[in-house]
Amino acid sequence: MDPAPHRLPVRVYYEDTDFSGVVYHANYLRFLERGRTELLRSAGVDQSILHAEPGGIIFAVRRMNIEYLRPARMDDLLTIETETTEIRGASLRMSQRILRADAVLLTAGVHVAVLAGGRPARLPDEIRRLLQRRAP
Repeated sequence: MDPAPHRLPVRVYYEDTDFSGVVYHANYLRFLERGRTELLRSAGVDQSILHAEPGGIIFAVRRMNIEYLRPARMDDLLTIETETTEIRGASLRMSQRILRADAVLLTAGVHVAVLAGGRPARLPDEIRRLLQRRAP
């Protein structure tokens, strides 16, 4: 089991910012999504295969609480930290942070639903085992 959060480096580009050179608030959602995707990938979960299988499952954000603490700016090198904090029958809870060096810029709590055919579905045991290896 790897208790450390998954870390993804992300560079802030001009396209991520508003007219003042500060990251536009909605673009943080893209950074967070990349962090969750890369955590799954690092655990051995390939979402494209999950989607393609008959009756395949998808992960959908059900709820997200975000606290914006400090702005990120063009050319900043950020670290997206992601960890699974709870694995339930048909959902996951994740905790995420965006940092610049040691400064925390944003914190987020994410509730992710597991769906198949647009309806809640039980997380397959194999994926549960893979994710539990990454959980604290």
